[in-house]
Amino acid sequence: MNNYETVVEALNGLKAKGYTIDFTINFDKITCRKKNFILKPDDFEIQEFYRFEGDTNPSDEDIVFAIESKDGLLKGCLTSAYGTYADGISADMIKKLAVHKN
Repeated sequence: MNNYETVVEALNGLKAKGYTIDFTINFDKITCRKKNFILKPDDFEIQEFYRFEGDTNPSDEDIVFAIESKDGLLKGCLTSAYGTYADGISADMIKKLAVHKN
């Protein structure tokens, strides 16, 4: 895993590694609106993750996940706030995102 200073650096570095899809959390699944992909927690693995903590502003807290579908055909990134600013997600998705493959 690399050490990135910013979320943008992490996203650019992961894109260079082939993580080109922009995923979004939708309660119990992650999706890509541009390509109409939907992955449930059992459909993907987290390959890398990077946590960023805001030094002066809690709204700057973010985590970047490098995600790959279990069949290896889909690779992309998911960014998500954590703590007070975390999105509403299902218990299964919380469990999935809390278990990271290093």
